[in-house]
Amino acid sequence: MRVAAATRAEHGATDSRLAGVGLRLPHLAEVAAGAPTSAWLEIHPENFLANPHARELLLDIAERHAVSLHTVGLSVGSVAGVDREHLQRIRRLVDEVEPILVSGHLAWSTHRGVYLNDLLPLPYNEETLRVVATHVHEVQDALGRPYVVENPASYLGFAGSTRTETDFLSELVTRTGCQLLCDVSNAFLSAANMGYDAYAYIDAFPAHAVAEIHLGGFTREADEATPGGEILIDTHAGAIADSAWDLYAYALRRFGPRPTLIEWDNDLPSFSRLLAEAARADAVATDTFNRARAHAHALAG
Repeated sequence: MRVAAATRAEHGATDSRLAGVGLRLPHLAEVAAGAPTSAWLEIHPENFLANPHARELLLDIAERHAVSLHTVGLSVGSVAGVDREHLQRIRRLVDEVEPILVSGHLAWSTHRGVYLNDLLPLPYNEETLRVVATHVHEVQDALGRPYVVENPASYLGFAGSTRTETDFLSELVTRTGCQLLCDVSNAFLSAANMGYDAYAYIDAFPAHAVAEIHLGGFTREADEATPGGEILIDTHAGAIADSAWDLYAYALRRFGPRPTLIEWDNDLPSFSRLLAEAARADAVATDTFNRARAHAHALAG
């Protein structure tokens, strides 16, 4: 087991700097059988907690590839608190897989013991900050590592918010020592839906705390509240929009190299199609940093 752990640590120190893809259950056997894959893989642990066969395949994959865990059920924004039994189940999987990162959402998704199939928004104020910070501390204490918190996809705001989202995230980092996952597609989507500048949002995002980037597809739908308007829905059901790729390049210039994950959860294509998206992310990163170096050399010369 020590040898396997060393192998995973080695992957985490090298391959995770490149783009990875979300590994979903339909592709699990293919990857376990040795299909070509990306530099690293991200899974939703909730898909493996009650599925012994899938868990066995995952552990085999983790012996050979860097893996991260992206939770969807911890609900750090829930007033009722984190489900401790669920958190311990996540901890046991973390101990087995030894992931490079463990991340989750700035959202709530449980109420009175019922798990909701949505990542629901929060007002950004001091009361919410105390609740989320308390729960992030609890998660980090249980996992023995920093928790990586993702910015949400937004469709509405709260009259009771007294902070911007980026200010809220920055203060959460200060209070808990957590890290951040910047979902660039969420940033683009939220800015379009809420009427603010996505590039200014990236400028204000706490760059020092960014441990990972996400890119995913969204769907355009008619906005029933605004005649002739549209709303962007975070469906992860298609290719990444060109406008999100442009924002990604901008984010890289500000954050520097970061592990980037291609998310595609619905209308899932072939695994090779996901790898093509990861290759595009690597190409965008290479071009971005080559241009930055050339510009720096020109200024120096």
